Amino acid sequence: MYTCEIISVGTELLLGDILNTNEQFLSKELASMGIAVLHRSSVGDNRERLAEEIRLALKRSDIVITSGGLGPTPDDLTKEVCCEVMECPLAENKEQTEKIKRYFEKKGMDMPESNLKQALLPVGGIVFENNNGTAPGGAIEKNGKCLIFLPGPPRELIPMFRGCAKPLLKKYSSGTIVSHNIRTMEIGESALAELARDHMDLPNPTVAPYAKDGEALLRVTAGAESEERAEELCKPVIEDILKRLGKYVYGVDYDSIQQRVVELLHKHNKKLAIAESCTAGYTAKRLTEIPGSSEVFDCGIVSYSNDIKMNLLGVSEATLKQYGAVSSQTACEMAEGVRRTGGADLGISITGVAGPGSDSENKPAGLVYIAISDGKKTVWEKLETGRENDREYNRYVSASRALNLVRKYLEKII
Repeated sequence: MYTCEIISVGTELLLGDILNTNEQFLSKELASMGIAVLHRSSVGDNRERLAEEIRLALKRSDIVITSGGLGPTPDDLTKEVCCEVMECPLAENKEQTEKIKRYFEKKGMDMPESNLKQALLPVGGIVFENNNGTAPGGAIEKNGKCLIFLPGPPRELIPMFRGCAKPLLKKYSSGTIVSHNIRTMEIGESALAELARDHMDLPNPTVAPYAKDGEALLRVTAGAESEERAEELCKPVIEDILKRLGKYVYGVDYDSIQQRVVELLHKHNKKLAIAESCTAGYTAKRLTEIPGSSEVFDCGIVSYSNDIKMNLLGVSEATLKQYGAVSSQTACEMAEGVRRTGGADLGISITGVAGPGSDSENKPAGLVYIAISDGKKTVWEKLETGRENDREYNRYVSASRALNLVRKYLEKII
């Protein structure tokens, strides 16, 4: 198996000003090709340190991919350093010069002379066209090594990798790796691992648990000479795990619980309305991140105050006085009220204490009640996160559990 290292270039990465999503993207793409990523690193805009990092990576691995540092300013040094390390001269690529000029003409802008630096490319190297910016990328293959340089902005890097670098790297691919994520909720990582323990001892496919905020997943990964064979290895393991985990699984290879919920609402031709107190619209926000959500979601009400709970949702004053705003009784009336107000098939509600600290009724942060109503029956759940000082976690997990309650209703689990 060929090995690879990824070097991300830019002082802004070291300062934490930019989230490095390129590493994740490249690692996934390379893994799917059967190319093992052994090391990932970040280095600032410094010629000596970058050269040292590239030389070290080339000693350890067959392929080195850099991202960033291809701009027109003096601190954009990646291409020059790559050529220096590979002992490959730079020269003007007239085709790229004309392309950069046309780019600025099309935008009706004067081109700074410094942009012509981007048309300097390695002699004998491979040029990667950039159809989303002015910085071409490229590759240098020499002495059994492959050094690829890509631009930093993801909107430029992703299409360039897929359109140019990936076809080049196919000759280094010795097979393929396939991964599937079994996503669960309401079961912890350790319990998940216990249920799948015998599968976790397998050499191929491998099974590994991962914890996320409010949920956990099992990743099943197989390596084989072809994608079809890797899928064959994964299939029986996934099927057995799904049987064991049952109601805890909300899907395989879904990006999020909201994606699954929107799919189910479409499948069952149901519309949802949402009433939120402590999450303040967080659930509605996440639901509407999914394309097609407008067809299954019309109404969301943020009912922070008791007056809004009473006047818009029809929560009775007696309920609030006797049980308080953070209670199963209030959650049920909120769910019934928002379904009725929104004219929806289903109403979901969330009321709780996000924190930090307890509320006026001395109920602890992280205590949340969630309810769902279809007009005939109403079901509620209690959530205790145990995170009294983590407001964001409490809000996020409460929204997740509310969406999962919708999922369980539609799958006839409750």
